[in-house]
Amino acid sequence: MSKEDIKLNVEEMAQSGVHFGHKISRLHPKMKEFVSGVKNGVHTIDLEKTAKEFEKALKFISKLVADGKSIVFVCTKIQLKALVQKAAEDCGVPYVTERWLGGTFTNFETISKRVDHYKNLEKQKATGELAKYTKKEQLNFDRELAILKTKFEGIRNMTKLPEAVFIFGVEKDITCAKEAKIKGIKIVGLVDTNVNPDIADYAIPANDDSVGSVRYILDQTKQVIINSRQTKS
Repeated sequence: MSKEDIKLNVEEMAQSGVHFGHKISRLHPKMKEFVSGVKNGVHTIDLEKTAKEFEKALKFISKLVADGKSIVFVCTKIQLKALVQKAAEDCGVPYVTERWLGGTFTNFETISKRVDHYKNLEKQKATGELAKYTKKEQLNFDRELAILKTKFEGIRNMTKLPEAVFIFGVEKDITCAKEAKIKGIKIVGLVDTNVNPDIADYAIPANDDSVGSVRYILDQTKQVIINSRQTKS
């Protein structure tokens, strides 16, 4: 995808609240270069720099998808997870929006077996195979299915480790980032003013708490993924 195909509007970013950081007392030293000022005791992020870093990330994602490789969306923040899940479903990528299960990357074989168990149990229920059990046993199966769905629905079609992960709030999902590092999975991440940007391979300085901010980032990312798939086909 060429530079001309990626349209990032700094004014739209500002309207979406992408530039609002945290209180000045929470500044991570390595985020100083991305700070443009202070407003009401809160750091503001330089959106020109955000646009530059976000463009790099989008180009990486575009090439990744065009090459047939995969990326997973991760966000377990309560106010944002539904938004991230919807975007992931819209562009057909795996997602984790509930608690990050330790070992999802580093012990993928075991996680895959649990996913297979979930899908098999789901199939048995759909085909009526569970009808032979008592009502109490069926109720237990239903409860197990509900738990498994919460844990594994977003990665049910992830048959191998992804090449990249997009973490919408690196501080909250630092365990995911650490596992990605261990497995050599590239990290695209939203980094607010209180986060070390070195954690991510493609760090996007942005407000990682606001629905408006994350929606803007998601909308641009989703469009790039969809366009890259269309170009590939």
